[in-house]
Amino acid sequence: MGPEPGGELGELLSIGAFARASRLSPKALRLYDELGLLPPAQVDPANGYRRYRLAQLEQARLVAWLRQLGMPLARIRDVCGLAPGPAAEAVAAYWARTEADTAARRELAAFLVNHLRGKETGMDANRGRTPAGEPRTRRRLEIRYAALSDTGLVRESNQDTAYAGERLLAVADGFGGAGASAGAAAVEALRGLESFDGGALRPGDLLNALADAAREANRSVRQVVAAGTGKDPAGTTLTALLWTGSHLALVHVGDSRAYLLRDGALFQITHDHTHVWSLVEEGRLTPEEAESHPQRALLVRALDGGTDCEPEVGLHEARPGDRYLLCSDGLSAVVPSDAVQDALAGAPDPGQAVRDLVALAHRAGAPDNVSCVVADVSLRPVP
Repeated sequence: MGPEPGGELGELLSIGAFARASRLSPKALRLYDELGLLPPAQVDPANGYRRYRLAQLEQARLVAWLRQLGMPLARIRDVCGLAPGPAAEAVAAYWARTEADTAARRELAAFLVNHLRGKETGMDANRGRTPAGEPRTRRRLEIRYAALSDTGLVRESNQDTAYAGERLLAVADGFGGAGASAGAAAVEALRGLESFDGGALRPGDLLNALADAAREANRSVRQVVAAGTGKDPAGTTLTALLWTGSHLALVHVGDSRAYLLRDGALFQITHDHTHVWSLVEEGRLTPEEAESHPQRALLVRALDGGTDCEPEVGLHEARPGDRYLLCSDGLSAVVPSDAVQDALAGAPDPGQAVRDLVALAHRAGAPDNVSCVVADVSLRPVP
């Protein structure tokens, strides 16, 4: 057995001693060796016994900490291969994504809790009355909305589609020779959701309905692509929100975006399905580097008529005063987020907000089509 910790840097520790020092089990160390994540400094050729150097303790402890964060082993291997600065960026990017995913699950959990407790309007016979029995003015949430799509200053035609209705808000950014038709077909496929009673659906059913609608939109795009020349691949992004009366259910594919302005702060509530953003999440690029990367528009997920369509879905609890923005990358790629935030916060109504946002894109050169949908959540009296 090798010496206990505390010797010279070059001394070898037995796997048991190294496990105790690193707070990793011998079983975990064997697994990490097999994965090439933490290979031992020496393996006895006769009995396969592993020994580690004291200098490996720092990496072993980093692995243990990253495992506590829940980071997958494949990503840990990438992080451990980076210099300290890029490694820190990779951990920050991973945790930001984890927090976003947790927030989405938190919204779903809240929806489920209220649903199971029977808190739907009208189930309490005393609801809408004061303790003395006098009628109380009831209020319910509603949305006010506006949509605007603009060709921009460089493109000859507009391949974007922006739609806003009483239940459905959507933006699609088409690409390829039949991009405009693909985007329009995708949004049209979602419009069937407007007849759904989202408040009566269970949360799981609602999210399943959204995912199914996105797959139906993909089939519609397939028909558009098949009807074209076939020489130029075509497809579309799709980002949509479905109003349930208390929540906004999200379905998202591609790099169009959804934002939430709440209490003066702006939050991006979708993830860009692009090659560059995957590099950010892996810690290979910083968000600042991604903004100017030459391949920032290269999609890894879109509605292109293919068989692999995995939309992002989620639920967001609506609060009075919330303002939501859906936009194509004709806005987000050229207008900084702080300018988007200022425009959203300063506009008195959704109609003015979409006009101001398109104007910002024009001032930035508007090299692409620009589409925006803005929706406000407010309370209104119910007779």
